[in-house]
Amino acid sequence: MSDFDLTALLQERGAERYELHTRHLNHQLPRMLRTIGFDKVYERAEGPFLYDGEGNEYLDMLAGFGVMGLGRNHPVVRRALHEVLDAQLADLTRFDCPPLPGLLAEKLLSLAPGMERVFFGNSGTESVETALKFARYATGRTRILYCGHAFHGLTTGSLSVNGETSFRRGFDPLLPDTPVPLGDLDVLERELGRGDVAALIVEPIQGKGVQAVPPGFLTSAGELLRRHGALLIADEVQTGLGRTGDLFAYQHEAGAEPDLVCVAKALSGGYVPVGATLGKEWIFKKVYSSMDRVQVHSASFGSNAQAMAAGLATLHVLERDNLIARSRRTGDLLRSRLAAMVGDYEMLHEVRGRGLMTGIEFGRPKSLSLRGRWSMLQAARKGLFAQMVVVPLMQRHRILTQVSGDELEVIKLTPPLVIGEPEVERFVTAFREIMDEAHNGGGLLWDFGRNLVKQAVANR
Repeated sequence: MSDFDLTALLQERGAERYELHTRHLNHQLPRMLRTIGFDKVYERAEGPFLYDGEGNEYLDMLAGFGVMGLGRNHPVVRRALHEVLDAQLADLTRFDCPPLPGLLAEKLLSLAPGMERVFFGNSGTESVETALKFARYATGRTRILYCGHAFHGLTTGSLSVNGETSFRRGFDPLLPDTPVPLGDLDVLERELGRGDVAALIVEPIQGKGVQAVPPGFLTSAGELLRRHGALLIADEVQTGLGRTGDLFAYQHEAGAEPDLVCVAKALSGGYVPVGATLGKEWIFKKVYSSMDRVQVHSASFGSNAQAMAAGLATLHVLERDNLIARSRRTGDLLRSRLAAMVGDYEMLHEVRGRGLMTGIEFGRPKSLSLRGRWSMLQAARKGLFAQMVVVPLMQRHRILTQVSGDELEVIKLTPPLVIGEPEVERFVTAFREIMDEAHNGGGLLWDFGRNLVKQAVANR
């Protein structure tokens, strides 16, 4: 048998990618991609751009749901991974203390005042699962509070604090957790009064709909929780590491002090899955209270050398290139350009967000002719107008975006932190062209909308 040749395998079988997924993986994914015209064949990627086999360039305003914070194939992270592979380290022996996890933990903690220890896992949902376990054990209580419309992951524990019913449906019974309205301190205090709450978990800016917590909420919630012997968990899986113009989004609010912080996505540098749960020392010391409990919470691939090297390289690039300040500056420019259009288009209702996490919300128009078209879409399925914008952004302008949640008329933009003014101008120009067509009743766009309606009805 000849040696394994990955390049040859991809050359021989790469064209079968959609058929392979249809036969062996989630068969609905290729079906969905073909339906909306996203069934592209990307050959390579660099920074904020994807390229197909014909050399066409696509602007990535999605960044793999926020994973590609540094853009794709960043040379510093790639070099670090080559170095760690070439070093042939004795990795994952489980009976030693390698330096890379300690170095990455030290660096993360230096950037998060108040946090004192780290657990490394492999994903965002695993970071959340760790925080839930630690909060329950540290407080001796069972119930976790979460906010409506939250997304914290899809494994059983994190799904129990997921505020989106479409993800939860059919997987009950889940853990005994309770939703509270985002920002509602009165409901929070009422639930805490029952005496069984271990923690509140909250995204400082929710990925679904790009909704930020109200000003002062994290600080006030933290005070309430501490008064009742409960913990505050900040889920920074998507908002962390510069996405919102601060290293962590909770740092935007003076006085906010979580007890546990969940990190993942961008820490990977876009290469190796990694998750981290940062927390107070007393919590970790309670969980790992004796040598008998040394393995009470662990992960087989947690703290692996490749993930740790990617994390260290990522934090280095964030600091060296001032990407957090760049995220804030570029995001402000993007939102100001988009917000200036709100008065020009009846369907464009609000532009919101922070840093390079932006939500564009659409709503019911006032004029009779547009209202009729809008109602046609809404009757079939809420969220179709946003999808009607996302698709031509891709098909005509080669810009990758997403609708921010099921049945939401909101487009979410989470581009790599390395974008600048040229990419902002490219997006704004394309978006204005599509909104002009929608506002003027352009035939092709609304014809596509009618096709979406037919597909939505057929899928019921």
